[in-house]
Amino acid sequence: MGSGKKEASRRERQGKTGDCMANVKVKGENFYRNAKKIKTLNMFKDGKAQRNAEGKITKAAPYQSREVPKARVEPNRKWFGNTRVISQGALDSFRQAVAEREQDPYQVLMKTNKLPMSLIRDAENTKNGIKQHKAKIAVEQSPFADTFGPKSQRKRVKLSASSVTDLADETVKMEENYLERLEEAKYLSGQTTDQTQNDTGELTTAREPIFSKGQSKRIWNELYKVIDSSDVVIHVLDARDPEGTRCRSVEKYIKEEAPHKHLIFVLNKCDLVPTTIAAQWVRLLSKEYPTLAFHASLTNSFGKGSLITLLRQFSVLHSNRKQIQVGFIGYPNTGKSSIINTLRKKRVCTVAPIPGETKVWQYITLMKRIYLIDCPGVVPPSHGDNEQDILLRGVVRVENVEHPAQYIEAVLRRTQTKHIERTYELKHADYNDDPIEFLSILARKGGRLLKGGEPDVDGVAKMVINDFLRGKIPWFTPPPKREGAVEATPAADEAVVKGRKGQLGEMPGARLAEDAADSVPEPSDVGEEGSEVSHAVSDFETFSDDSDEASADGSSDEDEAAADADQGVKVG
Repeated sequence: MGSGKKEASRRERQGKTGDCMANVKVKGENFYRNAKKIKTLNMFKDGKAQRNAEGKITKAAPYQSREVPKARVEPNRKWFGNTRVISQGALDSFRQAVAEREQDPYQVLMKTNKLPMSLIRDAENTKNGIKQHKAKIAVEQSPFADTFGPKSQRKRVKLSASSVTDLADETVKMEENYLERLEEAKYLSGQTTDQTQNDTGELTTAREPIFSKGQSKRIWNELYKVIDSSDVVIHVLDARDPEGTRCRSVEKYIKEEAPHKHLIFVLNKCDLVPTTIAAQWVRLLSKEYPTLAFHASLTNSFGKGSLITLLRQFSVLHSNRKQIQVGFIGYPNTGKSSIINTLRKKRVCTVAPIPGETKVWQYITLMKRIYLIDCPGVVPPSHGDNEQDILLRGVVRVENVEHPAQYIEAVLRRTQTKHIERTYELKHADYNDDPIEFLSILARKGGRLLKGGEPDVDGVAKMVINDFLRGKIPWFTPPPKREGAVEATPAADEAVVKGRKGQLGEMPGARLAEDAADSVPEPSDVGEEGSEVSHAVSDFETFSDDSDEASADGSSDEDEAAADADQGVKVG
């Protein structure tokens, strides 16, 4: 073996695979340090102060210098002028004027960031814009002789318990009440499947999981994304039951956490209720937020012009932005996607007469400066709603409900007998308000029988509930009666909401002609809520037979919509 091979094997054996020429620079090669290398070396060298031969610091380490920087405040002529002050009387009058504007839902307070809103809006411990200390309030309310001087009295602290034993008993009671509320919440939300026994001895089972639809974390995340992205929030309500389809918790969240966002009520499916009832609901809800009546349809819509005009006004209010976003929220199956399709005049969102068709939020362009956001239907949890209320609002899919026959009694109670007779060509004497007998007659009449000739009660019950939800059976909820209401008068009618009579329609020409001629108020201009129940009964008596033939998506024929369009909408 040659010497060269021996040397190579030795280097390999000792792990010296290189030729030891890595640090050797040849002529013509750039061996200076580059900027990256210098920066790395300075990083290791920094962090220490530079000292001279005597040990004194000549240059302090970064961020460790004790020298005060030489700085000065820029002079301003306002230093020598009068301070901007306002008297208490002027502030009180200004606060009162702003409060009146804020209470009117048809007025918008602009440029709130340039106003002293902390002086205008009183907090919990604030009075006339000044924070009130509890100790200061106690001193002011107590006599001077009892607070100061030789006869001052030290008030004893008020306690709920006089001894440690009473305090322990109070704690036990609070824990028991908390556990009871927790168990009740679990029962109402359907999270427990155990049977519980009431004090009366009756056994109640847990709620079916199908009745918890619309409350998942995913849907609430979609809702909050829509609210955060929107400048205008449109709350879509069912005109047949506006109070039942309101999301009170969402309204409270917007009012407290996002007061700069505009909230609007839209009464959809107004073609399924009498015009006077829709007008009463519009007038009642207008006290809280701007309210519009609407009928979603690609061919024969109602209220479309009023809604687009209102959105254009909001676009003008926010002229400093390139565009505004309009979010649609509400219960499932109230027609949010149908309203967007009506505004766009084409099918841009998938719609169906069943709840849960919209899964995620959708972004739709209405025009250059207005964008629409569709949202899945959300159902806020409520301890006061039972299963039949949830089902008859269209929140759940009827085909997934077990034993739907038990909810037919509520359907018969909410509808009038003559409409049931007219829809299914039955006589009241045949079933005499018995829901099982009513379903048996319908099953035999339609040939829906099981083995052995037994009527398919559950199948027919699903059909009846679908007819109830889709508008084949006429029904509605009358507005609540106000306490102490008396006979209706035109003056009292205008006092409900000043300047807005709750008329339906969108024909400004006809409205101006009515005002000029001093015409008699329309039937939609009903009086106080004292006679609203009687109006509701009379409306049902005169309700057109065409309402029974309404289509599954909530549309009636053109004559009824044309009659509605002849009345006039006052949006504000």
